Amino acid sequence: MVSRSKQVRIRESLADAKTIPVWLDDPSAPEPREPLKSHRTFDLAVVGGGFHGLWTALTAKERSPELSVCVLEAEVCGGAASGRNGGFAASTLTHGPGIAFDRYPAEAEKLERLGLENLRGLKTDADRWGIDCQLEESGELEVATREHEIVNLLEGADLERRLGREAAYFDSEAIASQIRSPTYIAGLWRKDSTYMLNPARLAWGLARTAEEMGVEIFDYTQVTSLQSDGPDMVLGSRYGSVRAQRVALCTNAFPPLVKRIAAYVVPVYDYALATEPLTPEQMKEVGWASRQGVGDSSNLFHYYRLTAENRILWGGYDAIYHFGGKVGHEFEQRKATFDLLARHFYATFPQLREVGFDYSWGGAIDTCSRFFPFFGSTNRGAVTYAAGFTGLGVASTRFAARVMNEMMFGDKTEISSLELVRSRPLPFPPEPMRYGVIQATRASLAGADRRGRRNAWLRLLDRIGLGFES
Repeated sequence: MVSRSKQVRIRESLADAKTIPVWLDDPSAPEPREPLKSHRTFDLAVVGGGFHGLWTALTAKERSPELSVCVLEAEVCGGAASGRNGGFAASTLTHGPGIAFDRYPAEAEKLERLGLENLRGLKTDADRWGIDCQLEESGELEVATREHEIVNLLEGADLERRLGREAAYFDSEAIASQIRSPTYIAGLWRKDSTYMLNPARLAWGLARTAEEMGVEIFDYTQVTSLQSDGPDMVLGSRYGSVRAQRVALCTNAFPPLVKRIAAYVVPVYDYALATEPLTPEQMKEVGWASRQGVGDSSNLFHYYRLTAENRILWGGYDAIYHFGGKVGHEFEQRKATFDLLARHFYATFPQLREVGFDYSWGGAIDTCSRFFPFFGSTNRGAVTYAAGFTGLGVASTRFAARVMNEMMFGDKTEISSLELVRSRPLPFPPEPMRYGVIQATRASLAGADRRGRRNAWLRLLDRIGLGFES
């Protein structure tokens, strides 16, 4: 039960919050580009102007500079998931190394190596293309707030050592040397597998670079139809169309143009807050000198980090699925979730009880039953797609772009034979069963957080490879 005084404080803390992502409220944001207003022909049409689509277009142009490439974006480049996420660029290609070793034991170490190479490549690209995305090589700190979570941290520390990575474990006394919170009882700092960055600036920089390489980008160009016409594909939009030899679908959480994808992906709404900038005195109260990103060990977890202005971005926990997989701007504000996030924030950092929130926002992420992306093609290979990034697409979309280009152009490297690339997740059941499964799973995960053990429903999902995480 939340006291009346705390309810009032939470209401006051959110009263003046802007209802846009903190990253998009930036005077350096580029002006929107013109929509497609004619009938054009390209070698490659990329649908979706977020990280996924932009990396795919850039990879294609670097591979074959002579290709004519366009990006068709329904709203503005970087304005959806790529501009509103937490800015955690993680090396994992499988939503965590533990999943890699569980699902793909024969190639897990290769997947981890490829993931680290991909992450390092992201920084190399940002540096050589002059993208100022406020990148910090600070790593990520996973914290335990319940006794049963400590076992997971210790197992994680052992795995990091096995992989030859730099990591540090902190017990209940030592964890305060990193960040001071009365809720922390242990922590594991993975130092070299996650970067913190400004995701909107990264997306804007990728779009600028793509244009400099000759990619044409059209904003406010929602693709409404995709049809074959001989060897080509024709993409229709409100005011024009594109004929292309190849199409890359990079729409992720939004309704897919290829119906078969819908069975494998559900859009789940994630929400976040950003505080006002902390004063130097408030920063001293919290510590956080190493500026790691932070995630707690729960199934229903929070993620949080410092921005360049020393705001705390605080998100996660409440993942909301709407019946029928509905997606729309009307779901991007949810008072009950913002109140819950604020309450959790003040419980974690009671020393910041006078700090208010300047921003509150939400949006859809694409999740699949295996929690990391899957790949496919249709129309005799003319249309290629990837989806199911489950909130960890800042870096993994770069790897996915490489996979998709290999599929489109027939290249063969070590990634072509990966089981991760060749396999698919199990599909979600149709409605209304889908909604019931997701709600039952979420309730079971919350129960597992409280009790420290998975119930029969979760154990069944583990056995058949179908599950759901926040």
